[in-house]
This record gives sequence, C-alpha cells and structure tokens, in this order.
Amino acid sequence: MIINILAGGPMAYLPNLHDYEGSDSIWVGVDRGVFTLLSMGIKPIYAFGDFDSVSKEELEIVESEVHHLHKYLPEKDETDLELALKWSMKQSADKINIFGATGGRLDHFFANVQLLSQAFSDNVSCEMSIIDQKNVIFLKEAGTYTLPKLNDKKYISFLPLTSTIEKLTLQGFKYSLIDRNISIGSTLCISNELISNYGTYSFSGGILIVVRSQD
Repeated sequence: MIINILAGGPMAYLPNLHDYEGSDSIWVGVDRGVFTLLSMGIKPIYAFGDFDSVSKEELEIVESEVHHLHKYLPEKDETDLELALKWSMKQSADKINIFGATGGRLDHFFANVQLLSQAFSDNVSCEMSIIDQKNVIFLKEAGTYTLPKLNDKKYISFLPLTSTIEKLTLQGFKYSLIDRNISIGSTLCISNELISNYGTYSFSGGILIVVRSQD
C-alpha cells in the first residue's frame, strides 16, 4: 500500500497528483490540503487538521465529503502534518509520499524535512519522501544504496541532517568521493550528477538528506 499525503503548501509547487493515483494507493488530506484534493477530483480517505486555513464554506464541503475526519484544536503540540504522518506510519504502508510540504513558510519546510527522521526512531521500514514539482527529498541512515539515473531529475545533492556524515563514498557520480566525513553546514555535495545509469553511495554514520532535483 502507498499512502499519499497532501499538506497545505502552495498549489504552484505541486506535481500532477493524478500521476500518483493507483489501486494500491490511498490519499490523506492535511488541513487545506483536504479541500485542494477535493477540488482536483481526488477524494481522501482520511483527513487531519485544525482547518484554520479554510473558510467556513470550504470546511462544510470537507465535512460532507470525508468520512474519516480527525479535527483538532489549533492549540496543540504537533503540526497537522505530523499528526497525519504519525497515523500513516502505523498503517504498514510500503511507501509514504508527502506533497504540499514545500514552498510557503520556511519554518514549516524545515520541520517537514525533519519529520522524515521519525521513521528511524519509530522503526518504520517504509520509504518516505517529500515530493514537489521539481524535487524529491528523502533521508537515509548509514548503509549502502543505489540510485538510478532519472532524466527528469538531473541533480543529486547530499546534505547532513546530523552533525556529521561519516565516510561518505560516491561511485558512478560526476564528482566522486571516498570515505569523506561531511559536517553539517558543508556544501561540498550539492548538485552532483550521475555519469552512468546507476550510482552508489555509502556512509558509516549519521543521517543523510538526499535531494533529487530538476534543472
């Protein structure tokens, strides 16, 4: 099962959400993202939020269309997206795609990237990615991984989420590395490219942010 979550970020940053529909996927709306899905003809199965970013009329539409509506007070300890993500991680999904989590407020964007790390602390094995019109963002723990070349995502960047990434090695990339420690704040691994159909990256410690981007 694939869980697609739409948060309330600007619509201008969204890819074509219909490309992510399928018989093995369900949609979850977050706050204004619920109304956005309905306006696109996509009916979310579950919805989460305090709904402070929709009008009274829009909320009435949401309440009439979505059967599993989790409504919260605005004064709470978690963001609406965190509440939806925590629920999603308990559903034994194979993959969780998050949309509407970029653009707009930068505090929300930074928090959303950090939310992906909850999969490690909660021992969730499914893939979790933030996707917008030009980027795919995901996190990896220490290990060895292979990336396929994507024609629509030329650039690949590696950024530490933790203080240090230990012994990062990049093979099959335009700019290769061997056992290089990368400290948080470094821009050494921005805008790399694959020179073959596949590339391999490995590291022995830390949590790595991987970003695949268009031109």
